[in-house]
Amino acid sequence: MEIVNVSAIPVDVPLKPLEEPLGIAPYVTNHGSLESMERVLVRVETDCATTGWGEMRVFLSPAATVSIIEDGIGPLVEGQSPFEIEGLRRQVFVEYTNTDMFFAAVEMACWDIVGKTLDCPVYELLGGWTAPSQTSRNHRQTHTTGVSGPDDVPVAFCLGICSPSVSRKKAREALDAGFRVLKTKAGADWRDDVARIEAMHEETSGQLEFRLDPNQGWTTDEAVRVGSKLEQSGIHLQYLEQPIRVNAHRSLARLRQRLCQPIAPNEDTYIPQNCRRLIEAGAMDVGVIDMTPAGGISGLRSQASILEDAGIPFTHHCAFDLGVRTAAIAHAVTGIPGFSLPPDSTYYGWEANIIDDPLSITDGALSVPTDAGLGVSIDEDAVETHRIR
Repeated sequence: MEIVNVSAIPVDVPLKPLEEPLGIAPYVTNHGSLESMERVLVRVETDCATTGWGEMRVFLSPAATVSIIEDGIGPLVEGQSPFEIEGLRRQVFVEYTNTDMFFAAVEMACWDIVGKTLDCPVYELLGGWTAPSQTSRNHRQTHTTGVSGPDDVPVAFCLGICSPSVSRKKAREALDAGFRVLKTKAGADWRDDVARIEAMHEETSGQLEFRLDPNQGWTTDEAVRVGSKLEQSGIHLQYLEQPIRVNAHRSLARLRQRLCQPIAPNEDTYIPQNCRRLIEAGAMDVGVIDMTPAGGISGLRSQASILEDAGIPFTHHCAFDLGVRTAAIAHAVTGIPGFSLPPDSTYYGWEANIIDDPLSITDGALSVPTDAGLGVSIDEDAVETHRIR
């Protein structure tokens, strides 16, 4: 089997407005505001008529992302076997730049092809269902072969920067929908960040755990103030995500020594070798890793093994994932050992779907597809409706 074509399709899919149940738009961060999200679907075709799908976010522009995938990555892998995933990942090298994030969607599609060819889901290719999820489920799914399937994957509800009153309402919605962890953006004003967490904590009577993510938006002194103020209010976050700028590992380590709130680098983990460096610097309580900058599922597995060996709990990051990458995340956190915290997700927040049978999130948990490959099929009409031209 050989790869014969790699193509990329940019789409722009709207998000549900905040006024709707579990709606999240406008999704406000300290970098901007989103009403919709541009994504790129990647199709990998083989000479055996088996097709795989991958997905990534847009970088720079839709046209630039498509060009890099089709004109840059495609020629490097065409003519080779999709089964040689590690070999493909290690040979996609371009001097002076990191091509991992563009290869990741192609690599995801290769896993999809291998699973379809062998008639098994990707989580089984990764080693199978590895451990009960953090939130126990009494029911288990059954694969068509009769093999016991994976538990549903609990996920964290994600919310942009809102007023304390709106944050209260959304926290109540999330709790009533069965979510047990809420991640919210921060960084515009540390005082407002504290007020919103306090309001949501009060509204839910401490039944929700919180993740606070300023996307590098605070200085060290502001991070100290936020963490200390929340501690004084009796609020212990699940973690503070990337509170300060990347590559400031000594500052992160000092911050970790000063606060009881766990420190969770995210953007820092996008840089090759940084997981090990963060551990060596004593700058990490929790890891927030992502298969796209890691170069795909196989790169994610490498990062996970480093963190697990160090005894660091970790989870998977969300980047406004449509059905393909959401399915890939579900397979990865199920089949790769060590994921102990719910991955972030905004899947419930889309106005439309680009897969035929949308994934389900019930009681705050995502179902893991059990069909072959990633277990999802593309809705071609929906893709055409949202295609960026």
